Amino acid sequence: MAFLRAARRDEIPVGTIREIRLEERTIALANVNGRFYAIDNVCLHRAGPLGKGKLAGSVVTCPWHGWTYEVSTGRVTFNPEMKVRTYPVEERDDDIWVDVG
Repeated sequence: MAFLRAARRDEIPVGTIREIRLEERTIALANVNGRFYAIDNVCLHRAGPLGKGKLAGSVVTCPWHGWTYEVSTGRVTFNPEMKVRTYPVEERDDDIWVDVG
């Protein structure tokens, strides 16, 4: 496992999603009611930045063309056969760590 520090808890308030650069990749890190989820930042439709999308509950909407993803599973909401990669997340003290390995 290759856990990397992604952010402090207070940098990702409840109900928000942010782009986070970790080594060679950028992930989207979401805070859903105090629980953190990490997914690939790239929408499957036209490679839009999911970390710049709008989070409603546990669903993020791509800001480019409106595709929606469940952040806990990475699945496209209208076609669960399609999904982006998800990453394990750990909370350590006030920090969020993501396994990008």
